[in-house]
Amino acid sequence: MKPKEIREMTEAEAQAKLRDLQLELFNLRLQQQTARLERASRMREVRRDVARIETILRERQLQTAQTST
Repeated sequence: MKPKEIREMTEAEAQAKLRDLQLELFNLRLQQQTARLERASRMREVRRDVARIETILRERQLQTAQTST
């Protein structure tokens, strides 16, 4: 997922996507523990996507805080 795609999402859509990715990461970790993980590289992709979304959500928070002051 590219940052441009995330920035085009609304706040609610980004939050929903974040929850979905966190759930997927949880499931991937469970698969890893039970030795059923097929694509280990997917964990890295999901972790990075989570970080991207969290970063952009934080940018939005800071931007609204600056404009309200």
